[in-house]
Amino acid sequence: MEITTGTGLYLMGLALAAGLGLPIAVIGAGLGQGLAGSGAMNGMARQPELAGRIFTTMIIALAFIESLVLFSFVIFFLLLGRLPTIQL
Repeated sequence: MEITTGTGLYLMGLALAAGLGLPIAVIGAGLGQGLAGSGAMNGMARQPELAGRIFTTMIIALAFIESLVLFSFVIFFLLLGRLPTIQL
């Protein structure tokens, strides 16, 4: 089977999306969750009477951030099933 230039670029893009998409999403989510937690702790330290509301809002924000990682996990497995096997 001969691979043309267009097909080769398609396969290379598919492999890069499957191989780099999940780690980038996980790193971004880790940074986002750290910033959300840091901001919530700063807010609770400055206004302790609003700690309950800040905590609830932080938990909701963390759930949204984590849902993006789960979506990228699903997309990773969908793309992984599309990668062809190459015989050398």
